[in-house]
Amino acid sequence: MIHNTKCECGHQNPVATLLCESCGKPLEDEGGAEPLEMKYDGMARRSQRANPGLLDRVWNFFSSVKIAIYLIVITLLGSALGTIYPQENTFLNIDPSVYYEQTYGTLGYIYYLLGLSHTFESWWFITLLLMIGTSLIVCSLDRVLPLYRALSKQQIRKHLSFITRQKLTYSGSIPVGAVPGGQPEAAPEQVWTETAAKALRKARYRVYTDGTALLAEKYRFSRWGPYINHIGLIIFLGAVLMRSIPGWHMDQHIGFPEGKLVKIPETNYYLKNEKFTLEYYKPEEMSAEFRSKGLDVPKVYETKATLYACLADCDDPTKEPVLKEVHKQDIIVNKPLEYQGLLAYQFDFKPSPMLISVKPSLKNKETGETYGSFELSMDNPKEQYKVGPYELKLKAYFPEFALDSKGMPITKSKDPLMPAFVFTITGPGLQPQGEPYMYFPRQVDKVNFRQDEINGALGAKLELAVGSMENVKISEYISYLNIRVDRAMPFIWIGTAISMIGLIMGFYWNHRRVWLRIDDGKLALGAHTNKNWYGLRKEVSQVLAKTGIEVDPNALERRVEQA
Repeated sequence: MIHNTKCECGHQNPVATLLCESCGKPLEDEGGAEPLEMKYDGMARRSQRANPGLLDRVWNFFSSVKIAIYLIVITLLGSALGTIYPQENTFLNIDPSVYYEQTYGTLGYIYYLLGLSHTFESWWFITLLLMIGTSLIVCSLDRVLPLYRALSKQQIRKHLSFITRQKLTYSGSIPVGAVPGGQPEAAPEQVWTETAAKALRKARYRVYTDGTALLAEKYRFSRWGPYINHIGLIIFLGAVLMRSIPGWHMDQHIGFPEGKLVKIPETNYYLKNEKFTLEYYKPEEMSAEFRSKGLDVPKVYETKATLYACLADCDDPTKEPVLKEVHKQDIIVNKPLEYQGLLAYQFDFKPSPMLISVKPSLKNKETGETYGSFELSMDNPKEQYKVGPYELKLKAYFPEFALDSKGMPITKSKDPLMPAFVFTITGPGLQPQGEPYMYFPRQVDKVNFRQDEINGALGAKLELAVGSMENVKISEYISYLNIRVDRAMPFIWIGTAISMIGLIMGFYWNHRRVWLRIDDGKLALGAHTNKNWYGLRKEVSQVLAKTGIEVDPNALERRVEQA
């Protein structure tokens, strides 16, 4: 069915328009007495389109305020469920699949199985945020465009039914007699209109006149407050979603053994724990309660840290990364290392004696001659070493050496708790293809696994040994640091600030408009605001009083009280 939306003034309006865009005459319910629906001044919205297609149906779904409220409520419920138990990313060296069941029982196990232990990184929670953001954008566009057209195309002389069906109205005759600022005779219509315009300007209205018709408005900017608020919320949600981009957000607890260089995940930075310092309270410094329990209470634990930026070969495990020192700082509790958005907080520590490197010497047992020494890293040993006339090629490395059920060598972990190396040594007096040599840096492992017997004849001739503890680097402690990166945080603050500006605009100001026209000495006045009708009644009453019309403010809004 085709609807005729052409007004009697000659203006052709879009389908679903309630009030003529030009003169304001109601296009439906012309003889009604109820106050007009002034949302967007009766402008048509896309979500009201007749015979919607698939794209229109999607648009209508996201433009619904009811749907937006449902999405927000579901997201809030999901957030609440995610805070029943701690999230996985708050743990340090704990297996969540075991932790939840052991700590919280069956409910904790179900909580983990449902994926609520990582709610805020889950696909369904991110999808909800995307849907809320889409709803904000579509809701705003569906309403702000008609509102902009309505406010930018306002006509001064409105249809009489538009004025008389406002919630705040006055109808009456122009007074015969003295008009403030006018002549003592009966006031001409033009003089009365100019007097009313002057009074409205004193009340900080912007006034437009067309003969004996007048339009006055103020605080129009407050109508954009909700949409500015929406822009801020969209930026806020976008920033939250940006945290899922690699390198934009990190909140991890990483262990840094003393003297060891550790790569910070998802970044091009390496951090080295140069030295960990631990100081305990003395007995006389502690309370009687702690002294009676015989507890050692840490007073200070500090990490002397050096931060390096990787310049080349950052992700190639076969090559040494090219590093450049960029920052050095002592990290203590509540005083983190900070460099270009990267923060490293002192979180915890653990005594964990561990080899970092040794500097063994190659010695000829028969002659007692020492050919030289080389540095052997437990973390990233080189593939080849040259010591005097001999060459050592690394064939195998077992950080935590053990034997399986078949007697074959294996490693239990990647930590150098019981390191073992297998070299092929070539040089004078040895086979051309080289001879195998197994080396245990720790003396206790050398004895337990009978290194000399394993190496046989080569072990009787050559020996790798550490002369003194000066050639051994040991990590006594592992310093646990909370590494944080949040490049999205500035955008979160920007979105929050914009949202607050929009809220303030909408809360503390209200758009007020006054229309009037005089026909054959008869005055018709209508006024509208989006809130604070009491203030508008008072202003209109004061303006009328200055033109010689005394009227009770409460009598102006009789339609509002009925609605």
